[in-house]
Amino acid sequence: MKNFLFWTIAIVITVAAAMYQRMTGPTYPYRTTASVDGTEYSFALKRSQTNTHPCMIKLEVPQDVTGTLMFRRFRSNDEWTAVEMKHDGEKLAGELPSQPAAGKLEYYVILKGASGTDIPLMKEKPVVIRFKGNVPALIMIPHILIMFFAMLLSNLAGITAAAGMSSQRKNGRLALWLLLAGGMVLGPLVQKYAFGDLWTGIPFGWDLTDNKTLIAVIAWVVAVIMNRKKERPAYTIAAAVILLLVYSIPHSLFGSELDYATGAVTQG
Repeated sequence: MKNFLFWTIAIVITVAAAMYQRMTGPTYPYRTTASVDGTEYSFALKRSQTNTHPCMIKLEVPQDVTGTLMFRRFRSNDEWTAVEMKHDGEKLAGELPSQPAAGKLEYYVILKGASGTDIPLMKEKPVVIRFKGNVPALIMIPHILIMFFAMLLSNLAGITAAAGMSSQRKNGRLALWLLLAGGMVLGPLVQKYAFGDLWTGIPFGWDLTDNKTLIAVIAWVVAVIMNRKKERPAYTIAAAVILLLVYSIPHSLFGSELDYATGAVTQG
């Protein structure tokens, strides 16, 4: 009964942390609303796109609503480029051109309803979208799954350690091995395919995803070492809390970004 309870708690914490990380990250679609001809509409605006093809920005609005998509390269002195949006079935669509890996565009939309009045959407604070290289599914899917289970085992280890159960040592070792495989082996491969570099954390850069993974790995290495000859649950609890905290930091925050002026990819 205890094991079932502890597994349930660990699963709930892990799923909640994963959802929070994804929904608060800079790659999650930006949700906003606009009133057109007296009707309120909700939109999800893309903030991440694979650069193998252009990005279509689609808004679900009636046929009599027209729109213009305005964009320019992020952190540049470019003039705004206007693209007329066209209806694609039930949606109004406009195309953003593909960019090199880590390249970013900022964009906003101007809608026009039957009244003929311009309705700006995110004009004051344009949406920033980042383009990335294509990551093979054979790397991305195992990376996501292994990191999820690493977090799950870490939470379980922390819970069992707090309950005074000796299984915390085994759970901790499994969490560390999964974290090493998902974060330190597959993680750099994902980074390489997406943005061209295997590692952009310390000492080579300030990529937050890489650095927070490194912190979590160090914490768990210490916890496993300290529990080798004698049970020291406090280290396991500390490592589990640290991983939970770093896991909750929005994914891709302070990530790779192409400097259009120099052509270099920077982080931070």
